[in-house]
Amino acid sequence: MAEPFAFNIADKLLWKATSLLADQVSLASGVYADLEALKETLSTVKAVLLDAEEQQLNNHQLTDWLRKLKDCIYDAEDVLDEFGYDSLLREIVNKGGFRRKLRYFFSTSNPLAFRFKMGSKFKGIRERLDKIAADADKFNLKKIMGVPVPVIGPHREREKTYSFVRASDVIGRDGDKDKIIEFLMQSSNDDQENMSVLPLVGIGGLGKTTLAKLVYNDARVVKHFDKRMLVCVSDEFDVTRLIKEIITSATHHKCDDLPIDELQLHLRNELNDNKFLLVLNNVWSKNRDKWFELKALVDVGANGSKIIVTTRDKLVANVMGTLPMYELKGLSDDECLSVFIRCAFKDGEDKRYPRLVKIGKDIVKKCQGLPLAVRTLGGLLYLKTIG
Repeated sequence: MAEPFAFNIADKLLWKATSLLADQVSLASGVYADLEALKETLSTVKAVLLDAEEQQLNNHQLTDWLRKLKDCIYDAEDVLDEFGYDSLLREIVNKGGFRRKLRYFFSTSNPLAFRFKMGSKFKGIRERLDKIAADADKFNLKKIMGVPVPVIGPHREREKTYSFVRASDVIGRDGDKDKIIEFLMQSSNDDQENMSVLPLVGIGGLGKTTLAKLVYNDARVVKHFDKRMLVCVSDEFDVTRLIKEIITSATHHKCDDLPIDELQLHLRNELNDNKFLLVLNNVWSKNRDKWFELKALVDVGANGSKIIVTTRDKLVANVMGTLPMYELKGLSDDECLSVFIRCAFKDGEDKRYPRLVKIGKDIVKKCQGLPLAVRTLGGLLYLKTIG
């Protein structure tokens, strides 16, 4: 079967549209109506995408239709991201009480003009998508019934992650990194437990994944472990998928075509008697049975093998952890300001804008130590200053 690429990006966009619709207060009535219509059209198109991607190999017109659809979806995603970033900025600026200070730089100074501009963009995207959806009828595509529409909730599927991070780009996490590495270097105290599990817990935007990558790539860790693997778990704790991704991370070779019994044997052979580090990133599921199923398969390593689990949920930490959770805290105001300056200005150019740096100090105090919020707002300021 063809790789369901368009289906996946449509699914991702549908999640974003659903999330924005949940925040009805921030949407003007016209924008809300266009966004609701865009979501409905996207849901309709999504139902035929799996069949379209299967048939496109033998139909050049269908391939062209899919290309136009992908282009439209990417443009729609850009518009939704722009609206989402501005909403985040507006919330922080309004709560912080420094709207007047930022009126020359951000759209929050003229929300009516911004919403008019965004309304025009939403309308244009919706009209493009409606036309593309109407063109789908001529291909007689088969509807896949039961394709789910996202339900608003705290669990959101996250994009797959990779293990690289530039250590020099990370500010304020050296102490956390050293504490976790100190734990990783310890042998298991319990003769019956070769493998220990450390939950790394914190709210979204704190940098749990970044810290896990810092630890994963540290020279001391690389030297200490025979094998290292990092995989993204996300909402669904799919044991078969995780087995494949752990094997791929360990061997750098895909194993998609193997039956499940050969997969589990391959996994156990890879880890057997090796001291390994496994990072399970962004875990949401509290399903003990699935966790015990995976744990039994990987618990064949040498004494001192470790698993790091990153999660927002303390219940997940209690289900999976064999050690007390490591709760990640927010950055200090000074650390947040360093992040903000790095994102808001080119190297050394903050000296030219002392007023903006002063405003930045006020902004970071409202970000509650969240580096993601600081980077987002610093990036927006950068775009405004260079524009």
